[in-house]
Amino acid sequence: MLKTIPVKIPAADMQAPELEIFTLRKDVQLRMYYEPQEGLFLAESAMVIERALDAGYLPERVLADEAFLRSDAAAVLERCGDIPVYTTPAGGLKNITGYNVTRGVLCAMRRRPLPDPEEICRKAKRTAVLENVMNPTNVGSIFRSAAAMGIDAVLLTPDCGDPLYRRALRVSVGTVFQVPWTFVQDVRQLREMGFKTAAMALETDTISIEDRRLKQEEKLAVLLGSEGYGLRPETIAEADYKVMIPMRPGVDSLNVAAASAVAFWELRDHQGIRITNPFV
Repeated sequence: MLKTIPVKIPAADMQAPELEIFTLRKDVQLRMYYEPQEGLFLAESAMVIERALDAGYLPERVLADEAFLRSDAAAVLERCGDIPVYTTPAGGLKNITGYNVTRGVLCAMRRRPLPDPEEICRKAKRTAVLENVMNPTNVGSIFRSAAAMGIDAVLLTPDCGDPLYRRALRVSVGTVFQVPWTFVQDVRQLREMGFKTAAMALETDTISIEDRRLKQEEKLAVLLGSEGYGLRPETIAEADYKVMIPMRPGVDSLNVAAASAVAFWELRDHQGIRITNPFV
């Protein structure tokens, strides 16, 4: 039995004030919804909602397909407390939101203040730094790889896509909530925190990602650049290492999300992480 109370909303009524968070507000508007306090974000699918709840984020309201309320996944809503749950007839969510909703449920949740970079990196051995990675699909994919490969923290420069935007959350399958992250103003702060920096770059004087020196670094930050231009020349020049992933002739690079997965696996902290078979 759900603790929440479903409320019927006509499928065609996109202007209903109860639904404006889901229908009229873009990600950036939700981010500033309670300005100057932290705003909202939309968690899409039961898995993402569950991982957000596990991380301590507070739900505000839910929009769900009636079919979702009859599924096993609906049990996650029992953890949401006494909040409004607005329902639509089967298949009606796309008519209301304008897009296909994964697994038939959206949950508006409160953002939380972001921690300081020093706070989340204090005990970190392996950190990922995203510089101007704007595509939310890539941001979400990088977080999923970071969570899987044992990256301790993720730092993003101010021009990066927000990890709590709906698409980034959906692509990450909620792993954004499993890796500490925050924004950083200057990549050079990593040096002040005791990290050596490894810039993933297409340069002539790079070393292979298999180089033993990288694996032996106690604290290593992997720097990843934008989809089109990579890292800024200044960032590459100031890095302790310039690193490349060896490839066959005719292919010069990987998508930043794919490159991150290779880098995180190869450069993981071999002493501090135990990779296991999730199906055993």
